[in-house]
Amino acid sequence: MAGPEFDTEIKQLQATMQTIGQVLDLDAMRKEIADLGEQVAAPDLWDDQDNATRVTGRLSLLQNELNRFTDLSTRIEDLELMVEMAQEESDADSLAESEAELGRVKKAVESLEIRTLLSGEYDSREALVTIRSGAGGVDAADFAEMLMRMYVRWAERNKYPVEVFDTSYAEEAGLKSATFAIHAPYAYGTLSVEAGTHRLVRISPFDNQGRRQTSFAAVEVVPVLEQTDDIEVDENDIKVDVYRSSGPGGQSVNTTDSAVRLTHIPTGTVVSCQNEKSQLQNKAAAMIVLKAKLLALKKAEEEAQLKELKGDVAASWGDQMRNYVLNPYQIVKDLRTSFEVGNPQAVFDGDIDGFLEAGIRWRRGAEKAEQN
Repeated sequence: MAGPEFDTEIKQLQATMQTIGQVLDLDAMRKEIADLGEQVAAPDLWDDQDNATRVTGRLSLLQNELNRFTDLSTRIEDLELMVEMAQEESDADSLAESEAELGRVKKAVESLEIRTLLSGEYDSREALVTIRSGAGGVDAADFAEMLMRMYVRWAERNKYPVEVFDTSYAEEAGLKSATFAIHAPYAYGTLSVEAGTHRLVRISPFDNQGRRQTSFAAVEVVPVLEQTDDIEVDENDIKVDVYRSSGPGGQSVNTTDSAVRLTHIPTGTVVSCQNEKSQLQNKAAAMIVLKAKLLALKKAEEEAQLKELKGDVAASWGDQMRNYVLNPYQIVKDLRTSFEVGNPQAVFDGDIDGFLEAGIRWRRGAEKAEQN
């Protein structure tokens, strides 16, 4: 890469960072960090545990965001100096390293730019993901398990903890449904673009005639509830069912009826949990999931956008948002953004950042179009 190209690239990065800084409003962020720091230092902070949790969580989030911005700004300054020295000394090795670092920094800046687009009320929350098999029989159940693995692998790539609340296995293979949380800042804002119907086309490994099959799975993403959320659930509105937990192939994983299913009668919302050891623990975990879904439902009803927020879909033809084609050719394509990848295996292994970023940009564009 010639000198002027380096200079142009670095100036573009600096301009982008300046725009990001304006969007983040760094002065306001620093002021809020100082105010929260004073609150954290107060000796009576933990007298009100709900408020203390909110304050410390907000402070940690803001500090991480500010550190991410300043660290990246420093990397760009260091890169500029590295290039200048390498060019003065005509050091080919240093120039090559500078080019590699430029690529890494560009990717980091793009990622930070995407973060600035996550400004929705719940976008900074952790995510609660539910996957349900749809039309397609055993292939759909297998596809649902493939999608769960895909999101778990994505979380592992980013070192995000995953907490599984419920896995309902299909009789032959795969999952009827699964619910799990991804504990990371902005996980909801990032993964909410995954809500919708996913479609798989492949030669079915379960068809002894080797025919091509189409199957569907639905993905729902809601924000994880926080202690400060105002969502009350009347015990009289909940139907509680207990049953025996089971693993793949119907094998018993628990000798007691410890699994719990909760039905919220007014809304018809049903959640279950069987991954804890006791019925009491499963009920408490199921209540967390239920409240999170009711919060999403409440917000969606207020905005009259239930389909957009909750992603409650039929998992069939007509409303799919992404195709995973393994035969007769191989491609994964998002039908909203037209972003596509020719390596489905990499996608199923958790390499979905390109789809997430394209989806977030697409959503922001749609929101701006509605406002105009």
